[in-house]
Amino acid sequence: MTIPAARFSLAATREVVRVSVPLMLGMAGNLILMLVDRICLARYSPETLAASGPAVFTSGTLIMLATGTVGITRAYVAQAHGRQDRAGIINEGANGLLLGAVVAAVLLLCTPLLVMVPKLSGQPEAIQALESQFLGLATTFGAVMTLNMALASFFNGQGRTRVPMTIGLIGQAVGVVATPSLVFGLFGLPELGMRGSAFGTLTATGVMFAGYVICLPSGFSAGLGRLWRRGAGPVIKDFWLRFRRGAPSGGAAGLDELGNTSFVWLAGVLGAVALTANNVAVSLNYLAVIPPIGLAMGCGVLCGRAIGAGEYERIPSIIRVVLTVAGLYVGVIAFLQIVTPTLLLAPFGINEVGPEAVHTAVATSRVLWTYAVAFMFSIVATAVLDCLGLARYGFVTRVVVMWGLSVPTIGLIALTHRGDPSVLPLVWAVYSGYEAIIAAICYRRIRRAIANRENRLHDLAVSQSV
Repeated sequence: MTIPAARFSLAATREVVRVSVPLMLGMAGNLILMLVDRICLARYSPETLAASGPAVFTSGTLIMLATGTVGITRAYVAQAHGRQDRAGIINEGANGLLLGAVVAAVLLLCTPLLVMVPKLSGQPEAIQALESQFLGLATTFGAVMTLNMALASFFNGQGRTRVPMTIGLIGQAVGVVATPSLVFGLFGLPELGMRGSAFGTLTATGVMFAGYVICLPSGFSAGLGRLWRRGAGPVIKDFWLRFRRGAPSGGAAGLDELGNTSFVWLAGVLGAVALTANNVAVSLNYLAVIPPIGLAMGCGVLCGRAIGAGEYERIPSIIRVVLTVAGLYVGVIAFLQIVTPTLLLAPFGINEVGPEAVHTAVATSRVLWTYAVAFMFSIVATAVLDCLGLARYGFVTRVVVMWGLSVPTIGLIALTHRGDPSVLPLVWAVYSGYEAIIAAICYRRIRRAIANRENRLHDLAVSQSV
């Protein structure tokens, strides 16, 4: 995959590290909170273990759609920062909060439909009931997450990434304590099982929301006032543009999560051994794919600032530096996945499965690094497209490649090798290859956008073609 040629810049490296590393650490905190949640549900009962996978993936798809849509605020704030427009930064933050509030409200309205999803699964009624318990609360903490994304984007867009990092780590620390306490009934708290997991997440996100509100500058309320005084017409026009630019980004994130969900289903076609091995190996792979998401967010911020300042020539250097830093991190994890897979898989329950599942999990782990590398390239490309106002291009590319090529190919392999767990590494290699194709297509579009100095975030009249 090709990115625009540029010299390696020490100044760009320092700026990437300053802006992106706090975001990477924040994503690492999210990873720890997620793993604690999954471990608690796995150890509470076989029923919560069975219900946790479908419930988490189903709610995650919808929540990522919401937060991904609102996350476009980061690009708007970054461009205003690049123009050195202080009032514009506040205004973009206020617009982002409005977008977050509307999307959060829509998410809450989806609750009655979401709790009915488990009835379509064919699982035993007890499992369906547990899934519905979680999903009924998922929209509530998802709505808070959506508001948090809007507020975090206000700080991140300015390059003040330590603020969301600090707030996130505090909230995550609260969640690490609250989740097991509410699941198992520790420290005098009620034993809520599956619902305790959702309440633990809600507690963590609520603490984060309070932190963001406390850290908002005093002038932010003035920005909300200016937004109110503009009148319904201009506000609706701006809102609609931001929604149109952000929805494809959220759609791409939701489709990616849905694609991973379908992958779990297809792994089940290969048999119970393959499904068990896949669950263990994928838990390990989170270590490789989640922290680079923070680096990609930082890349989007820095590229957005460059676009706002009219310095498009800086974008290739920023991309190269981010990919270098992310590559170093992913490279270390990949090396360990290849050389010491059994040791790394031990905390994720590798010792509790049969020898065939262990063999399959180890073989899969030694291939999963290919997906981590491909995902690293694609997530950075997605962030750059967002800040150019080209999220729709990334969305269409992912729909065509993932759902038109990748999932059908993997489905064909799985259906023609039913009950054969040895095929699982091949399935992941194919999945990784298609992810790399998505990245290559996106970088080609980025090259053209830089050459043409495109910026579609603010231009309502641009052609709808991408």
